[in-house]
Amino acid sequence: MKITYLGHSVFIIEEKDFKGIIDPFITGNPNCPVTSDEVNGITHVFVTHGHGDHIGDTVNIAKNNNAKVICNFEISQYLAPKGLDIHPMHIGGRTKMDFGKVKMTPALHGSGIIEGDKIICGGNPCGFVIEVGNKKIYHAGDTGLTMDMKLLEDENIDIAILPIGGNFTMDIDDAVKAVDFIKPKLVIPMHYETFDVIDVDPKEFKNKISNTEVKILNFGETVDL
Repeated sequence: MKITYLGHSVFIIEEKDFKGIIDPFITGNPNCPVTSDEVNGITHVFVTHGHGDHIGDTVNIAKNNNAKVICNFEISQYLAPKGLDIHPMHIGGRTKMDFGKVKMTPALHGSGIIEGDKIICGGNPCGFVIEVGNKKIYHAGDTGLTMDMKLLEDENIDIAILPIGGNFTMDIDDAVKAVDFIKPKLVIPMHYETFDVIDVDPKEFKNKISNTEVKILNFGETVDL
């Protein structure tokens, strides 16, 4: 399995015929080293919530790659008229896909879609547990610390991808508590250094974790796991 980090909350997961991108905030992402037109071979797009720095380039990437978009029902209703292939879900739902399974998990955040001077309902924000290639990857989306994360311990998560930036999401100390709740085999921090208000050092997070491996990915870095 290959995982690529494109900054903020953007990850590409590759396993055999599966190539999924999560929260494809490419355009306007100061730490992303590629353009949306350079993101190729995508089979699935996962959207955790409707904010512009997460729904991002979903439409362009999904159309260019003929990819299926997995998101909540409200976002699916927003995206479907744009001619995309959508699979709607909601919190707590688990479903089989051609590559494995997906579960939509709770997140404590907002999800409004800003279009011009309007805010469109984006439903509930979420995270995903993506099961592919005999591994379970938990992408938390934008969220504060929640006791619901304790339930993820039973999922036997292989890789947990957690926000650490604070202000809009968990900060470093709360993310450390989340790791203790989830007990993944590996944790990757995200959602930091994009904006001044979330400019924190991921090494501080790593230094506070004692019982779980932490891997800090450079922007644009791909690793084999």
